[in-house]
Amino acid sequence: MVTLLDTIDLQSAGENVVANVPIAAPDDSAEAIRETLLGRRFASAVDVAVCDHGRLVGVIRLEDLLAAPDDLLAHELMDAAPPVVGHGADREQAAWQAVRHGEGSLAVIDTNEHFVGFIPPSRLLAIMLWEHYEDTARLSGFLHDTQSARTASEEPVVRRFWHRVPWLLIGLMGATLAAVIVSSFEEELKRNVILAFFLPGIVYMADAVGTQTEALVIRGLSVGVSIRHVLRQETITGLLVGVALAVAFYPIVRIGWGDADAALVVSLSLFAAVSVASVVAMSLPYALHRLGTDPAYGSGPLATVIQDLLSILIYLGIALAIL
Repeated sequence: MVTLLDTIDLQSAGENVVANVPIAAPDDSAEAIRETLLGRRFASAVDVAVCDHGRLVGVIRLEDLLAAPDDLLAHELMDAAPPVVGHGADREQAAWQAVRHGEGSLAVIDTNEHFVGFIPPSRLLAIMLWEHYEDTARLSGFLHDTQSARTASEEPVVRRFWHRVPWLLIGLMGATLAAVIVSSFEEELKRNVILAFFLPGIVYMADAVGTQTEALVIRGLSVGVSIRHVLRQETITGLLVGVALAVAFYPIVRIGWGDADAALVVSLSLFAAVSVASVVAMSLPYALHRLGTDPAYGSGPLATVIQDLLSILIYLGIALAIL
């Protein structure tokens, strides 16, 4: 059986629109509109388009139409400022328009502002679900186009191998460099063995925060949200998260291991590593975006390598300065 997800390759809003929908005039009564719906089959009847000489002037939700008094006119019942998108708008941006405005369907207009049709709820849901699948696959760093994301689960072993190995080799080089960095602090680690206990935790927490920020930025870029729109908020959020983690972890180390200096090193390192991770997670997708490259392509593996190396340098550098 062919499902809607199997046909969702259409990229623009206009390619996902259905034209066979209820249409009313501004002076039509609710009773008259309801009568026109009876006995007719529409591709989607979730909303009624109110048009004046072909131009969309409002949208009436079906639930409002069914509950309206018979003599209430369309222009009194309609939403006079419904969200609309152009015929050539990107499908994902169109879907997010409907979500942000809490609409069941989304009106599409042409270059002359004439009503084309609605993107129905089922197709909006399919678009969002498909984009989620695609972004998840691309964020993992081995897929960068729709067709690859779509067929990932059915690929033979050899193709899976070659899709992933290049990025894993980058990670392997990062791990080698990390080993070199840690070995250069060998004497310090011998004198303060306790430092080695917390290195994995510092690296993990920075990665976790970076991944959260990166996912938010890539999702925003994919639906047209400028990096400048989230830069300030995410930077402040990263600092606050760093402070919260540092304050929470200090007494754990201080009481659990009885070493005030080590507790200070770990806390300061958590704050610095988490704050830097947020900046890296925003900078890398933005840089790829400005270079004309898909920001989800390889951002995950590259950001992880960079964040891990920076976290190790921050941690051992602070330890060297304090201890």
